[in-house]
Amino acid sequence: MNLPPIDIDDMDIKLKLDDLVLNVLYVKFGYFHQTMPKHSHSHGSYELHYIPSGKGLLIADGQHYSLTPGTLFMTGPEVEHEQIPDQTDPMAEYCIFFEIITGPLQLKQNTRDLPRKGLLSRWLLDTPFWIGPDQENMMTLFEMLAREVSLKHIGFHQMTSNILEIIVARTIRHYHQGPNVLNAPVKTLNDSRLVTIENSFLYDYQSITLKQLADKIGLSTRQTERTVRKQYGMSFQDKKWQARMEATAQLLLTTDLPIREVAIAAGFSTPERFSHSFKKYYNQSPSKYRSENRITLTASSSSDKQPYEKH
Repeated sequence: MNLPPIDIDDMDIKLKLDDLVLNVLYVKFGYFHQTMPKHSHSHGSYELHYIPSGKGLLIADGQHYSLTPGTLFMTGPEVEHEQIPDQTDPMAEYCIFFEIITGPLQLKQNTRDLPRKGLLSRWLLDTPFWIGPDQENMMTLFEMLAREVSLKHIGFHQMTSNILEIIVARTIRHYHQGPNVLNAPVKTLNDSRLVTIENSFLYDYQSITLKQLADKIGLSTRQTERTVRKQYGMSFQDKKWQARMEATAQLLLTTDLPIREVAIAAGFSTPERFSHSFKKYYNQSPSKYRSENRITLTASSSSDKQPYEKH
């Protein structure tokens, strides 16, 4: 089995796990030909171990565990452990060593005193030792990690951090394998209101009233007016007018509808009223706007280089 090497020891990598920040001290790959002597980690320090090949024995807090291909285990603070390889089939190992920090400073208190908002961080803090078979296809992730570190393409630091976050999260997810289905954090009420306001101006610009919008988002008309002004820097009526004019401009540029039909689609009673309003907003007539902007778009699309070329 051809295993890709990984050696990260001088890259500044911080990982996010719920409300915790993890500082990665190193990521290593190697083969065990000799016993790793008994040792333990300090407060807030953890080692994630993945055995992709070979065999051996782990002794953790006096208990014996067989190490075989696909074994995954985590050793946390004050867990005494040693690894003994099988000399006939020495084991390979990927190891991620990290510490929990609460910010720029190293953690100085017991990790159990940290706030716990998410299940993953809670399980990590509550489980100083875990071992079991990989059920999350970890080898693929370590191969991806090795590729990023080796090639060092643009964005490789971000990709390296992202992959390591996934490896850590998937490892901790093993701690409680079961049918539990959890919901992701939901939008706040203000987020949902903003989406409703955006969609109302985008799709209902012809008919939406301040009262209707207020009813949709569960606010008074005065609060809704203030919310619109805060988000867009203009009144409800001005924003509605802007949305209407932008919609007509889009129709002019993306369809072949006659001016009369564009006026009807935008809710204007007559083409003349539409033309007057459009010229007031864009400082040119609808026909001139369509002609000039379509010429510009055609010229740029014919001269621009295509993003992909066949060879």
